[in-house]
Amino acid sequence: MKNFICIVAALFALISCTSREFHEIESPVTDFSPSGLAKMFSQLPLDSGHLQEVFNAVGNSSGNGYDEEYTMGCLIESPGAGVGDSPQARARAAESITTPLRELIRDYLANAPLTRSQDTDAMLKALARTDFQLYWPYSENWDGETFPIITFDPGYATETNYGYRIRLDGNGLRVVDSVFVDEALAAREPVWVFNSNADASLTPLRPAEAGSDAKASIAPLARSRRLLMKTFMMKRQFDSWFGGASEFNIKCGSVEGFNATTDAELKMFYPSVTDFTIVVKRNYCNKELPYEAILVGDLTSQMDKLVFMVTEDDGGTRTSWKCDAVVKIQSKAYGFSVDLPYNERDDIVWRGQLSAHTFEEADYITGRFGDVIITFELE
Repeated sequence: MKNFICIVAALFALISCTSREFHEIESPVTDFSPSGLAKMFSQLPLDSGHLQEVFNAVGNSSGNGYDEEYTMGCLIESPGAGVGDSPQARARAAESITTPLRELIRDYLANAPLTRSQDTDAMLKALARTDFQLYWPYSENWDGETFPIITFDPGYATETNYGYRIRLDGNGLRVVDSVFVDEALAAREPVWVFNSNADASLTPLRPAEAGSDAKASIAPLARSRRLLMKTFMMKRQFDSWFGGASEFNIKCGSVEGFNATTDAELKMFYPSVTDFTIVVKRNYCNKELPYEAILVGDLTSQMDKLVFMVTEDDGGTRTSWKCDAVVKIQSKAYGFSVDLPYNERDDIVWRGQLSAHTFEEADYITGRFGDVIITFELE
């Protein structure tokens, strides 16, 4: 009976901790993990300038075609810069900041009981080398004033976690509440999520309306018929919201400029693969995004079937899908073997052959490929 009473008391204590309100958290301990970073940032003396620094950085990343992310590398080494920013943009971002978040972290580390005897500069460099980042979903909904709830990716495709809500009480004192966080809350209130970066090594295309020239990724051929991807729409979310946006890898295999008239000439042509990535933020689900991405730079009338694949990037061992692109010489079909690479843990959204002649039926052709809708144009 005594053991039962102790267990019940412990459960009540645990429940009370999950909803407690407190003016001071436990003594700081250095833990460079998503959960440790969330706890550390909840203890930093954030002000409106620091919120604006993060808002600008995630906006810069998003404008460059990436997710709403502020990597620890940028935060430490290029305050205010987004992923993909040019050196000039990084310099402008740094000039606009009075006291960067980096300095708050430096002070935190210098005064932490377990780290005050260590080299804080070395610790900052170590943090910059991690692949952790601050992810701010639905950042465009921020009112410019509200302080964030700070949480982290718990992993295992979990959709709910605890977080630290920062606010001021009636006396102007800084208060931190422990709250439960899900995606619905993140869409209504500012939520900072610490997770691992998945796309900084990629160079995604930006939507055409963002001012980028997606055509520049693949050099067009003069006086050719080009097949373009004009719009892309994601019909569902592919990952846990803690993990961020969906990164789609789009690949098209063909034999560009094919104009063989004999079997001997056939051997002079080889298949090519167009391969690019686009990042679709969670707030863009069911929204049509405009692009000017070239899939085939020179599509001739002898091209009969293209190879097409869309995957959502989840990493893993590199593998490939082998399929045939088909060309015709005097009504006789010939297949070219094409390898389209992907990662073994990727979601294969769609893969198969497309009839090249379908694109000649109208100026724009729209089709559904698994859980995405794509519009093509042959120009």
